[in-house]
Amino acid sequence: MKIGACGRGDMNEGNATRRDVIALGLAALGSACAQQVQAGDRRPHDLPADDAPLALVSRHLQWTSAEDGIAIAAKAGFPSIAWTVRPGAHVAPDAVETELPRIVSRTRAAGLATPLIITAINDVDSPGAEAILATMQSLGIRLYRIGAPRYDYKREFAPQYAEFRARLQRLARLNARYGVTAVVHTHSYANTIGGSAWDLWMVLQDLDPDLVAINFDIGHVTAKGGAGWRDSLHAAHAHVRAFSVKDFHWVRRLDAGLGEWPWQTEFVRPGDGMVNFAAAFSYLKAIRFSGPIETYYEYKVEVPGRAAPVDMLGTDFGKWQLEMPREMFVSLLKRDVDFYKAAYAKAAPNLES
Repeated sequence: MKIGACGRGDMNEGNATRRDVIALGLAALGSACAQQVQAGDRRPHDLPADDAPLALVSRHLQWTSAEDGIAIAAKAGFPSIAWTVRPGAHVAPDAVETELPRIVSRTRAAGLATPLIITAINDVDSPGAEAILATMQSLGIRLYRIGAPRYDYKREFAPQYAEFRARLQRLARLNARYGVTAVVHTHSYANTIGGSAWDLWMVLQDLDPDLVAINFDIGHVTAKGGAGWRDSLHAAHAHVRAFSVKDFHWVRRLDAGLGEWPWQTEFVRPGDGMVNFAAAFSYLKAIRFSGPIETYYEYKVEVPGRAAPVDMLGTDFGKWQLEMPREMFVSLLKRDVDFYKAAYAKAAPNLES
């Protein structure tokens, strides 16, 4: 028996009994997996079966240092952090070769993983793209998040899809050189390609999902198309390599002017809005999705002593100051971790969800 990548083997039994082969294989596989985990991140599939592979988006920590942010994420119960590598983040693109290894090393030393980074890359010519991918490769990080272009409503859609696909094909070739995967985020902005996910899948369906895939944001996709998230996720599931969670509801603006559309999306705490997490997690389990699950905090909270609600999303590193007691912030993070973990554990695999 030859054991290759963790989780895969190539059998040649020879004179060995089936029992011997299985025993040797399991021993070698266990050793290979242990070495892989020690060498880099704890992989999402090494988590207990009912433990959601949550990753805290580091934007929510940009009011403090990376080192302090790691401690906060660990205290809140996160198994991993999705570090942001773009202007205004803990890691600036022009410092990625030194800062990302330093921060990832400290993250891993604290027992947390970095399964994904968030970037401003959108094509092969994006500033610092190759330096970012090379650094990812050296750290054993596979996934990086990218954005999608906006629709031009004055033009036909078909050529816009073709242009975006050509851009992704070039990026796929670059990704192949570094052994990484770009995941395109699904945003619900009115004119963003991919907000409904099915249109993004049409662009990607013939591309290798090990090179270019989808970061399926259940909050944004539901906001864009209501219950249509089911059809989109069923269609695109083979290309979904990362998943994002947030909740929202639609609210009617009372100050809307004459002829102005009054309905808008308002993000809320998970469980208080319109996202069907139970069904989404049931389907993810049925297709054996292994994460990561990006966890966002884009809602506002009431803070004693402050007249206006505080936005949990935050802004640039070095500019954003925490507007609530540290203990309250950690408790808010933990509240959502507990919610998602409970919802994920309760979900039973169901392809019809």
